Amino acid sequence: MTRGSSLARRTVGYLMLAQIFAFVLAWAITLGLGLAGVERFTQSWDELAAYRVANLVIDSLKPDEGGDIHIVPSAQLEAELTRISGFKYAAFDFRTKTPVPGSAPELVARLKNIIEVSPTHSHFVLPGDPDSPTLGFMGPYWTPYGRFHIASYRAKFRWDDTFLSMREDFWNFAAYVVVAALLSGATAWFAVRQGLTPLRSAAAEVAHIDMNSLDKRLLSDDVPVEVAPFVEAVNEALMRLDAWAARQRRFTANAAHELRTPLAIMRARLENAKASSLKSELLGDASQLRSIVEEMLAAARLTEGQAPLDQRVDLSDAARRVVSDLLPLAIDRDRFIDFDCVASAKTRGNQRAIECVLTNLVDNALRAEPSKGSVAVRLDGGGVIEVIDHGEGIAEADREMIFEPFWRKNEANPGSGLGLAIAKEIVDAHGGRIWVEETPGGGATFKVAFPLHA
Repeated sequence: MTRGSSLARRTVGYLMLAQIFAFVLAWAITLGLGLAGVERFTQSWDELAAYRVANLVIDSLKPDEGGDIHIVPSAQLEAELTRISGFKYAAFDFRTKTPVPGSAPELVARLKNIIEVSPTHSHFVLPGDPDSPTLGFMGPYWTPYGRFHIASYRAKFRWDDTFLSMREDFWNFAAYVVVAALLSGATAWFAVRQGLTPLRSAAAEVAHIDMNSLDKRLLSDDVPVEVAPFVEAVNEALMRLDAWAARQRRFTANAAHELRTPLAIMRARLENAKASSLKSELLGDASQLRSIVEEMLAAARLTEGQAPLDQRVDLSDAARRVVSDLLPLAIDRDRFIDFDCVASAKTRGNQRAIECVLTNLVDNALRAEPSKGSVAVRLDGGGVIEVIDHGEGIAEADREMIFEPFWRKNEANPGSGLGLAIAKEIVDAHGGRIWVEETPGGGATFKVAFPLHA
């Protein structure tokens, strides 16, 4: 059976995507509020350029022959100076607080005292400029030469600054985002797994329902309201299936009951007919039909609870009675039945149903047994009855299939393919087991085991 993807895994995946989307949306909303002038979030478009300009300054940091760092403007930084009137930049060593040569003197003079308190981020305006909007920005950055404070003044916004700013903010909060996503994923996994517990419990209940227990229903009192429709739908399906199976059982029982009379009349007429090979064959066919009909009726009655399953059954007496009934038929077919009872064994069940199973097995063995041969019926002290023939036998690959309804080795084989299937149904109802093995020297050995009862 092909299984779909895990619901818990999908939920966690969707939740983590939602976290990323929520971060982007929150960043956009916060930016929008700031640009709209909301005091708590106030910022300008030019503030978004601070990240890009800081990277231009970082790319312009170069060591001299003595290893001291200088700002040597790159082509991109030169282009920015040409594009923007009044644009200035500066860099300060994060550890020593000293300005890097090449920094704008105006920024160094304004920020040298601020650097002493090692702020994480600073917004500032140089003397002579209006206080709003903020024109200068300074913050710590990692560079190939260590950590530096990078300051910029009068940077101008470009559209690609939106992406760069969002990326920088994401990395600044990456630890928080990742931890939050992982915790949310773990919480969602636990919540979904716990939430699916009623479904798993319902599935476990359904797994124990078979054709003999269609009257069972899933408990719906304690299931969540979201799961209740599923449980009710399964119960309704079981109800319909139970009703259909009951109709089929009633039909089978009625059909078997109706067939008993014409079969008895046909057999009586055959017994009164003149002896011939045709008579012998027809009597054998009639015997097999009667065996199948009796099995069908016994199985139907057991399923409907119309036949008791608590009778004390002596397996040796049941096997002896079946052998005695079929011995004339065996002799008529030029065969014999050898009965061997090692020890007496008793079980609880329905005697008529058990005898129907044995009748079917012995009748099949007589058909498979070569002429002049002998079918053996044995009972050991462990409650196992063996019916042994010396015919063609059953291939190992077919030994499980022979108990399926309507199974036949090929179309040329006589029979309906129902006898062994019904026999297995009756044995299962008794809590027993039926199987087939190879007879030493060739042939098939059918074994039926019933639980012993002291």
